[in-house]
Amino acid sequence: QVQLVESGGGLVQAGDSLRLSCAASGRTADNYAMGWFRQPPGKEREFVAGISRSGDNTFYADSVKGRFTISRDNDKNTVFLQMNSLKAEDTAVYYCAAKVSLSDSTSGNKNLYPYWGQGTQVTVSS
Repeated sequence: QVQLVESGGGLVQAGDSLRLSCAASGRTADNYAMGWFRQPPGKEREFVAGISRSGDNTFYADSVKGRFTISRDNDKNTVFLQMNSLKAEDTAVYYCAAKVSLSDSTSGNKNLYPYWGQGTQVTVSS
């Protein structure tokens, strides 16, 4: 089992950048594919970005493609989400998630991720 703790959220203005971090503990992170999801106010949780065990494969939601970058440092058991050109519609609670992966793939299906962090709030003012 793996425990996940997100950090880096905050209040920013439209056009600004933020970098979220997700620290994993309990098992070595390189056994897990990782994902970032978000839940806007009053809406369902949605996929943002995913990264494979090695970090070689990434996958993004269309709404963030070209603005957000997911990466990982397996030596530090940490996954990052660099968010640039933030928009008001990016306002949400952002969650880190993990799933055991036997292959070097990733997924945008939240139902495949059994492990979740507590979330970090990102608020973008327009």
